[in-house]
Amino acid sequence: MNTTITYEFPLNERIRVFIRLEQLFHQFGHFSAGSSVADKRAAISALLDIMSIFRRNDLKSEVLKELDRNTKTLAKIANSQGVDSTKLDTILAELAQISKNLYAVTGKIGLNIMESDLFQSITQRSSIPGGTCSFDLPEYHHWLEQDDALSRKDLELWSSPFNDIRIAIDLILNLIRTSNSATQEIAVAGFFQFTPDRNQNFQLLKVSLDKSLPCFAEISGGKHRCTIRFMVPPEDDKRPTQSPNDIPFELTCCLF
Repeated sequence: MNTTITYEFPLNERIRVFIRLEQLFHQFGHFSAGSSVADKRAAISALLDIMSIFRRNDLKSEVLKELDRNTKTLAKIANSQGVDSTKLDTILAELAQISKNLYAVTGKIGLNIMESDLFQSITQRSSIPGGTCSFDLPEYHHWLEQDDALSRKDLELWSSPFNDIRIAIDLILNLIRTSNSATQEIAVAGFFQFTPDRNQNFQLLKVSLDKSLPCFAEISGGKHRCTIRFMVPPEDDKRPTQSPNDIPFELTCCLF
């Protein structure tokens, strides 16, 4: 049983978008495996959010840049002492294959989903609170009540254009999260501030603490200075307050 809770704080916009997509892909995967109408609606909602992020960002280009950067970084340490060459070769092969898959994709990713009249209708009505009720979209209502095998087939079809991006983001974030070891720290009176090494390309902060501690981590800052405050949830409608206690925690400054 995991006894710790981890808070992550991305140090650049690219990683921020990747983590948001990772969360949405997890939500989509969870709810698309369900069989209730609520599950299907939640899966569609997650897919709509994924599409919205893709419309606002050139994700293919961003992911390819990150894959290329990771490949070059790993290649530099290939002959370093203590490096597991077999594991490294496996990772490099994965990076090369997913890059090849993405380069083979033509056009804007996910655009073909809108070829479905049903999905177009859902997209148009989803901006209205409660706008996908049965009287608004009877076709959607009909789809929601169909056999699970049919709805899952459609969900797989609609989500398939994002599969390579999802795999790439999972790989990139895993490399980042496992790129450095944690240090044991103490936040005096719930406060901790530090300056990251400017010679290191830190991309993500991880703060882990015991679940039994009655506080949560509030992280702010950037590559030049970072502040961590451990806040106590209010018992009423008041705002959270900074813990007056010294809080032990683990800090990981993730590279790559």
